[in-house]
Amino acid sequence: MKVAALTVIGVVVLAGLGGAVIAFWPGTTNITGLRENLAPLDATVDVAAGEAIYTAQCASCHGANLEGAPDWRSPGPDGKYPPPPHDESGHTWHHDDATLFNYTKLGGDAAMAALGLENANSGMPAFADILTDAEIRDVLGYIKSTWPERVRAAQAARSGG
Repeated sequence: MKVAALTVIGVVVLAGLGGAVIAFWPGTTNITGLRENLAPLDATVDVAAGEAIYTAQCASCHGANLEGAPDWRSPGPDGKYPPPPHDESGHTWHHDDATLFNYTKLGGDAAMAALGLENANSGMPAFADILTDAEIRDVLGYIKSTWPERVRAAQAARSGG
C-alpha cells in the first residue's frame, strides 16, 4: 500500500480536558488512495443500510444514539481513549472524509501510524476484514446524515466539498 503525504494543520492539547489531544487534519490525503464523496445524501450512499450496519457493528461501543462512551475525552486504565460520540457533540465531524474512512477501515492506531503519527492510543479496531469499502461509506453516510446542516457543511468544507 502506498502511503500519501500528510499535511498536519494543527494539533491542540487541551489541558482542561484531562490532557486530551484533539487533532485536526483537514488537508489529509486518503492513505489508501481512495478519495470518495461521503455526502450523506449522495446517491451512492445507502443511509438506511449504514444505520443497520452501525447498529450491528458500531453501537456497542459508540452508543445506539451515537452518544459515545462516558468520559470519552480521558484515557482509560489501559491508556486508550474510550469511543467518542459520533453525534454533533463529538469530534468526528472535525475530520475529513479520508481520515474517517481510513480510521474505520484500518483501525485507529494503524491509520495514525500509516500517517507517521505513533501512539494514537485508540481502541478503534480495524474493519477492513469485516466491512466492504461501500459498507464503510454507508456507515459514515448514516452518521453524517444525523448531523445538523451547519455541522455537515463544516465537515464537508474540511473534506474539500
